[in-house]
Amino acid sequence: MFTLSNDDLTAIRLSLQVAATATLISLPPGIAAAYFLAFAKMRGKALVEGLINLPLVLPPVVVGYLLLLLLGRNGWLGGMLADFNIRIIFTLTGAVIASSVVGFPLLVRSIRIGLEGIDQHCIQAARTLGAGWWDALLTIILPLSGRAILAGMTLMFARSLGEFGATIILAGNIPGVTQTIPLAIYQYTSIPGGDRMALSLCLVSISLSFVVLLASEAVNRTMSRN
Repeated sequence: MFTLSNDDLTAIRLSLQVAATATLISLPPGIAAAYFLAFAKMRGKALVEGLINLPLVLPPVVVGYLLLLLLGRNGWLGGMLADFNIRIIFTLTGAVIASSVVGFPLLVRSIRIGLEGIDQHCIQAARTLGAGWWDALLTIILPLSGRAILAGMTLMFARSLGEFGATIILAGNIPGVTQTIPLAIYQYTSIPGGDRMALSLCLVSISLSFVVLLASEAVNRTMSRN
């Protein structure tokens, strides 16, 4: 029977919160990185592209461990944050950071494809008519790549909903604090008789992902008509 406990409802809320926050805070740097990869002509661009896409090929647990080394109390960045009484590990902020790092390459790749598909003559015409860089970005480049940006946000949101490996290493599996849907499912599968509850959360996860895809497709169709 499909049942959800209060902890399950909290895990669902935290999953949505983490996915939405990670997607929104990653969008500005994602657009900047995609713009650089699409239009910049300089040495070392391949190295930057490799670093951005590295989380795609690394096991999420490895990504989480590297983040733990960086943001832990004995880490380079974590030590500096500790001086200001800021703690990242075993917090919801840690879960957001883990999801952001793992999903960032998907966001960048989708936006980059959209930027590379823009007719350069449109940008050149705008520059000829006196449009500055910001004007061209806000009135031509971003609107023409809107569908690609939406696709990237959808992919990252869906990826963040399912993030497990990096999150459990950096943020832990604390019910009501950092436990998202995948972590709750993992916990249920580790205890006797937890299969029914794990299945309920699996169905919720599938439903949420399906709704996100349907909403993205509806917005995409609306944008294509305009």
